Amino acid sequence: MKYLIVFVVVLVGVWLWRNSRRAELREKKFKPPTAPNVAGPKQATEVVACAVCAVHLPRPDALPGSRGLYCSDAHRRQGEA
Repeated sequence: MKYLIVFVVVLVGVWLWRNSRRAELREKKFKPPTAPNVAGPKQATEVVACAVCAVHLPRPDALPGSRGLYCSDAHRRQGEA
């Protein structure tokens, strides 16, 4: 008798699992397509090295000086001296 109860519990578990999988597959199948990315891929940012410590940083973040680009104001003063 106890084997019959275990068998029924296992069957109910498998049945519930299969039904949830079917529902997931149906949702994926009928999911409306998303709009394509109109903006396109992002542009790469140029990376430059600090003239004093050679740390690489994005060009917009670099501080320009007469002898090159620097990562901080302290390094710009040090490089310009």
